[in-house]
Amino acid sequence: MSNIKTIETIIAPPPPHMVGDGFRVHNFFPNNVIDKKRMSPFFLLDYNSKVEFSPREEPRGVGVHPHRGFETVTIAYHGQVAHHDSGGNSGVIREGDVQWMTAASGLLHKEYHEKEFSRKGGLFQMVQLWVNLPAKYKMSPPKYQEITNSMMGRYDLPGDKGVVEIIAGEFNGVKGAASTFTPLQVYNAKLKKGAVLEMDFPSFYNTGILVVEGSASINNTAAPADHFVLFKNDGEKIQITASEDTILLVLSGEPIDEPIAQYGPFLMNTWAEVEQAINDVSAGKFGVLED
Repeated sequence: MSNIKTIETIIAPPPPHMVGDGFRVHNFFPNNVIDKKRMSPFFLLDYNSKVEFSPREEPRGVGVHPHRGFETVTIAYHGQVAHHDSGGNSGVIREGDVQWMTAASGLLHKEYHEKEFSRKGGLFQMVQLWVNLPAKYKMSPPKYQEITNSMMGRYDLPGDKGVVEIIAGEFNGVKGAASTFTPLQVYNAKLKKGAVLEMDFPSFYNTGILVVEGSASINNTAAPADHFVLFKNDGEKIQITASEDTILLVLSGEPIDEPIAQYGPFLMNTWAEVEQAINDVSAGKFGVLED
């Protein structure tokens, strides 16, 4: 029996939609192809493929909104995003950086294009992930991790053929910067043309790769830019050859085998918990954040 992970499907970018007025995203999951638990512990992947924003004095973005029961992870490839939340956290991520916000028991949150970026305009490319939390951690205190590019783990490929930036988890003995509640791996693999990369993940982990830039042969199958490669839960090995200079976002994690009740910005286990979250927002229990 082969130990290669089988590719289940390669998904073209779905039609984009706007989140607020600052993020034009393709939603790869959850959707009709990949359901709510198929990529667990990753619940959602919104991909803002490359788009040019014109200069603007008033920054585009998403106004104040609540979250409970999960984490949001924003990965910047081009452009700059400013973050504020009702826990008093704020920061700006620039190209190569990551914001990892644990909403858990509840936060109000807003994110906009950074002011100077907005004034100048320019190329914008981002990923936002929602990472589910197990029931026992859903009501944990919120926290915020600002992960600059220099903080990430770094594995340099032999022969100056590229680098694997480890945002979370571990690769070839190099650990990532993010602390997580369940075992998961999040990497940016930045490969030069002709680079060969091999990775191993447990067969039962849910695993996928987003082609952010360039193109690659993944387990002998062509994967073009802006497509998402979903693997079956078999085998362990993934073999990648970069067809050109390429950036891949690699996601793999141990599934959370619990019920999901999701409504808007709430990701809980039961509908009663969702109703409680709505009531708690109305009662002001998520704090205060000015728009």
